[in-house]
Amino acid sequence: MQNIVSKIDKNAKIAVLCGGMSSEAEVSMRSGQGCFEALQRLGFKNAEKVIVDKDIALKLKDGNYDCAFIALHGKYGEDGCIQGLLEILRIPYTGCGVMASSLCMNKEFTKRILSTNPDIPMAKSAFVRTNDNLSEKTKDLTYPLFVKPVCEGSSFGMTKVDRKEDLKSAYETAVKYNNDVLIEEFIDGFFVTVGVLECNGEPFSTEILEIRPKTEWYDYEAKYTKGMSDFICPANLSDDVTKHVKEVAVKAFETAGCRGLARIDFMMKDNTPYLLEINTIPGMTVISDLPAQAAAMGINYDELVLLILNSAGLNK
Repeated sequence: MQNIVSKIDKNAKIAVLCGGMSSEAEVSMRSGQGCFEALQRLGFKNAEKVIVDKDIALKLKDGNYDCAFIALHGKYGEDGCIQGLLEILRIPYTGCGVMASSLCMNKEFTKRILSTNPDIPMAKSAFVRTNDNLSEKTKDLTYPLFVKPVCEGSSFGMTKVDRKEDLKSAYETAVKYNNDVLIEEFIDGFFVTVGVLECNGEPFSTEILEIRPKTEWYDYEAKYTKGMSDFICPANLSDDVTKHVKEVAVKAFETAGCRGLARIDFMMKDNTPYLLEINTIPGMTVISDLPAQAAAMGINYDELVLLILNSAGLNK
């Protein structure tokens, strides 16, 4: 890739937002530390780590920051809340705007928007809200199923269900995280994920990462414990299928109104990429997917951070 030129002044005071109040706070701290160190190496000596808590509005107002680098994951950080606050404070921020962040945090409403594009395959599913009849809602689905909270990341609250007798228990696990639950038919394939980045406002896909977890499926342990998954990048796909998956990823990015960066997750079956979800603030730890995907196409970690920083703006 051509040399990436910074659009942000090297003297800018940058708030690297990390931590937060979601179940993914620990991962966010690791992402934030990595991004902060990269910004320092890139010459942004006025970059500061800012731990997000209930006093974040005051911290941002008192800090007099020129822009915010968002390294938050999950509720309040990835769902449009912090983006809305930054819009009010007029602090340019990285990544997706309020609308796309909020939309993509909700797996059900992501599916509803993406279903307007016939080129984006997705698994058959049921959306279950409080007081809905679980059996009635899922009667047309074929087992095995995946039960997941609609607004959680890092596989929190997710359960694979092989038998109808176990569905209620899985549902009760999911509602501990969110009252609304998405139940999808299990696609017996393999997991791939594609980063989508922007350069000068134009989206492009990274290399495709194929993940073979050593657990039954790609759960929290497999995602964040070194050695618990085998990573193949670029994925073991034909040239035609590779091109198709990348095209679907970019279409999903654009259909959802994403900006700056995202990671699109798929299950591959019979050379068809079934979209699982869009992550608008992917992990940036040393073992996270997006840095590996970028590295496979010649973009190192610091260059990736700079690309993301260049997405900083308002009114997205």
